[in-house]
Amino acid sequence: MSKDTFWALIQEAKTACGQDMDAITEHLRDGLLIMGTGAARQFHNIFQAYMDLAEPFGLWDAASIIKENGCTLEGFIDFRAWLIAQGKAVYLNALRDPDTLADVEPYGDCSFESIAYVGNDVYHNLTGQDAYGDLDTAGYLKLRDELQSEVVYRDGIHVPSGPRAFPKMMPRLCAKYGGTERFDVDPCVWNFSLYGFCLPLEWAKHQREKPEKGGDTR
Repeated sequence: MSKDTFWALIQEAKTACGQDMDAITEHLRDGLLIMGTGAARQFHNIFQAYMDLAEPFGLWDAASIIKENGCTLEGFIDFRAWLIAQGKAVYLNALRDPDTLADVEPYGDCSFESIAYVGNDVYHNLTGQDAYGDLDTAGYLKLRDELQSEVVYRDGIHVPSGPRAFPKMMPRLCAKYGGTERFDVDPCVWNFSLYGFCLPLEWAKHQREKPEKGGDTR
């Protein structure tokens, strides 16, 4: 399976099923079952490679803007899976400029965990084996490098920032999801002890605990 075939399958499922995530998952699963073992394993590998390539902090910041209560590590994993499900153009545009996500209609809390397992599920059904365990590491790294060749990252996207920087970095996204006052809070504190830098903890906590407008501020 080539990357073009991968994206064609994603687009076909999106076109056929709209925003019904269960239907998208089943559509992809049915197609891969017909295509066979090699296609299922390669679909899985390509999906995971695109997940890896979508790890920059600037995209995590965008997910934190879109999600009302901030974005945890698990939430960012599921967000990246959701992003891939939107198709090639949306995915590549988001890495080139996360602010383009203002043009994308959100649904399902922008979380799509199940789609990330489709290739592995089909591979397991056909072989009894696990695609994660059967991974050819050298081949996977070569595949990821190949896919990265068409990815253009926005300058500074790999550097973590804080909420007060969001309106300048992603003005349209901030305007769509709460306005600039939502982000006028103390800079977030990244947890360096977890995978990479993980979760703007203080800002996520602030989002959960802040009172409603006009409510009691005590």
